[in-house]
Amino acid sequence: MRLEQQTFTYIIVGAGSAGCVVANRLSKNPNNTVLLIEAGGKDTYPWIHIPVGYFKTMHNPKTDWCFQTEKDPGLNNRSIKWPRGKVLGGSSSLNGLLYIRGQAADYDHWRQLGNDGWSYESVLPYFKKAEDQERGQDEFHGSGGPLKVSNIRTHRAICDAYIDAAEEIGIPRNDDFNGHEQEGAGYFQLTSHNGRRCSSAVAYLNPIKHRKNLTIVTKALVHKVILKNGRATGVELSFGKNSTQVIHSNNEIVLSAGAIGSPHILQLSGIGDPQHLQSVNIPAKHNLPGVGQNLRDHLQVRAVYKTKQKNTLNDEVNNPIKKMMMGIEYALFRTGPLTMGASQVGIFARTHPSLEVPDVQFHFQPLSSDNPGEGLHNFSAFTSSVCQLRPESQGQVLAASTNPQDYPKIHPNYLQSEIDQQVTLAGMKLSRQLAHSKALSPHIAEEYDPGPHVQTDEELLEHARNTANTIYHPVGTCKMGTDPMAVVDDRLRVRGIKGLRVADASIMPTLVSGNTNAPAIMIGEKAADMILDDA
Repeated sequence: MRLEQQTFTYIIVGAGSAGCVVANRLSKNPNNTVLLIEAGGKDTYPWIHIPVGYFKTMHNPKTDWCFQTEKDPGLNNRSIKWPRGKVLGGSSSLNGLLYIRGQAADYDHWRQLGNDGWSYESVLPYFKKAEDQERGQDEFHGSGGPLKVSNIRTHRAICDAYIDAAEEIGIPRNDDFNGHEQEGAGYFQLTSHNGRRCSSAVAYLNPIKHRKNLTIVTKALVHKVILKNGRATGVELSFGKNSTQVIHSNNEIVLSAGAIGSPHILQLSGIGDPQHLQSVNIPAKHNLPGVGQNLRDHLQVRAVYKTKQKNTLNDEVNNPIKKMMMGIEYALFRTGPLTMGASQVGIFARTHPSLEVPDVQFHFQPLSSDNPGEGLHNFSAFTSSVCQLRPESQGQVLAASTNPQDYPKIHPNYLQSEIDQQVTLAGMKLSRQLAHSKALSPHIAEEYDPGPHVQTDEELLEHARNTANTIYHPVGTCKMGTDPMAVVDDRLRVRGIKGLRVADASIMPTLVSGNTNAPAIMIGEKAADMILDDA
């Protein structure tokens, strides 16, 4: 396959959470010709659209890049899997559907770092613009936007007990983590509609994919950005094993390939730290040492508790009749376990009373397995995982060679910081405090993981190093800012290069306090407005 049209007003690389948004908004003007390039395929795999289908899409090369980290010293030299969406919708087509924006203080901090227009007051209108909130419009929420945000469609007694346990130990109830306050315990909302996933491809591409000025190509790998006299003029790409082709832009190129893809493409283009580029035989064209640096991610430590009653998803999945009934219920009513997101109940809590805002997040699931995305245990159990919201530890993403098909090397550097270790320990202890509450303990038969033999701080931290995993929120590798390591400015323009922007989670200077899909979509909305304003 080759593209017949050679030149576009805008080229967008990556049809993920942000890229679909940018393509929608830029192509609204019929005078703009827009090319959206996706390395993965179309989102036709049925499991993408069934909320619980992330069990089938993660670690599946049909839909997932299937990245793996380098051996990480903070995890006792383990290499772990890093799922990233490789399909229309990107990671929004295989994530856990949880709609969380983070704290107002996160965005105010971005503004304090010198990024004009990124305070909470400035970004809130973009969250609202994107949103079609099932509960309706108010001070914090929008209705009528492309992205459907819905209440969960299934409740369980064990989930209610978990919320009661939080309240018992002093964590307030909270029915809206994206409202006035994030702190508290309650049910998550999901990016779903009528029991089906609302990915950014479903929300932003499906309604407009037949626009004559929008070209969407799939299974096309971008090799690099073409630079000429300090300006981005086009991209080199290939379809499968076919020869490469150069497509030109007469206005701007937008990288929305994510926290792994965007810095990798910049490095392949000769934009980055000259010393690193030369070490892998890439000719250095523009000195930007922050490319691929400042990698941050949420690290989750899971606790699994066996339950006394057979009231968890494990029991239903392992019973052929109940499993069949789940499918029938979903087919007839779009309700039941198949509508579940990655977690049902969340808690945002402070590990110390002196803190002004929550520093840990819990994800509660009425199910358990040895690893997320793998089969469920053959006993009744629930999982309570905890992650530190604002880790200090920073890693890097580094191109491994000149070959665009060679995956970059991912070094997360988890638990590098002493503070990260202490907050992780405090979160693990808080997890046990919840389990020992009067509300939850009657449901628990025993602690399965980490198990009662793990008690001291040293043992708990060692358990975290041996078992903790990503919660799939990498950001920061093309960070926005004014310091020497910033890759883009507050208009998301790549510093020192004309006609090139980055619009995805890689531009986050620091990690937001929660799940990253909603913020990535907000970034897409804001980026599109800035591109159109600057035009």
